Amino acid sequence: MTANRTLAIAGASLLVGLIVLGLKFLAWYITGSIALYSDALESIVNVVTAIVALIAVRLAQKPADAALPYGYHKAEYFSAVIVGVMIIVAAILIFREAVLGFLAPELPEAPVQGLMVSGVATVINVIWAFVLIRHGRAVRSPALEADGKHLLTDVVSTIGVLLGLGLVFLTGWAALDSVLAGLVALNILWSGWGVIWQSVGGLMDVAVPKDTQKTIREVIATNADGAIEAHDIRTRQAGKMTFIDFHLVVPGAMSVDAAHAICDAIEAKLREAVKDVQITIHVEPEEKAKHAGIVVV
Repeated sequence: MTANRTLAIAGASLLVGLIVLGLKFLAWYITGSIALYSDALESIVNVVTAIVALIAVRLAQKPADAALPYGYHKAEYFSAVIVGVMIIVAAILIFREAVLGFLAPELPEAPVQGLMVSGVATVINVIWAFVLIRHGRAVRSPALEADGKHLLTDVVSTIGVLLGLGLVFLTGWAALDSVLAGLVALNILWSGWGVIWQSVGGLMDVAVPKDTQKTIREVIATNADGAIEAHDIRTRQAGKMTFIDFHLVVPGAMSVDAAHAICDAIEAKLREAVKDVQITIHVEPEEKAKHAGIVVV
């Protein structure tokens, strides 16, 4: 049910993105504002982001197979990188329009109608951004969370544009419209870099957060009765999946059945403490002890 809901939310993002895109281009058509045009260009990125996220979420749900025995979870990180690149491309296009507009400034038309249409689009984005971020974090979906964060960036940009356009109409300074577009581009550029940087960490097998590492060590320490120590504990995150592997040192005279029972007990408690986890334990005799890591006895 969770997987189906995640896929449904990813699909709904595409529909929301298309609606917002239409509203923002309507606001630009009504006013002729370069700043609103830049805002509409960013919404094209939102649509592309939604398409990429939908594909990535669907692919990440595929079970592991012979070709990819660890699963397809990293597909979401690739999608987030593509989203980041698209955001940067949008920023470059907006910079171009801002420069051209600054060289030949013109006052926008029909300010009230344009601002109202753009305001409606912004409200839709705010609501949907929180839906995406909340659900993305709950199911540990990098693609949905990146989509939501980008929408929030879009919201911040749009609010800045709307406030700035109010000043344009009040002061009559047409060049301010292009300056606003340039500021939007800078904000988008920073957002794109953040999305790419976070995704690269996932592709490079970054360790789980420190609080999760602490939980893992505590679970091992309190559920390894009969073992001597656990060392070389390693973790990595791949989409929603957490991978844990470590060496468990047991007395040399211990039977395979007894050592296996300790491993089962540790794995059961780890699965309770950490969702969507894959665990690998390498059992070693006591002469392999490093007297480091987690000392059980």
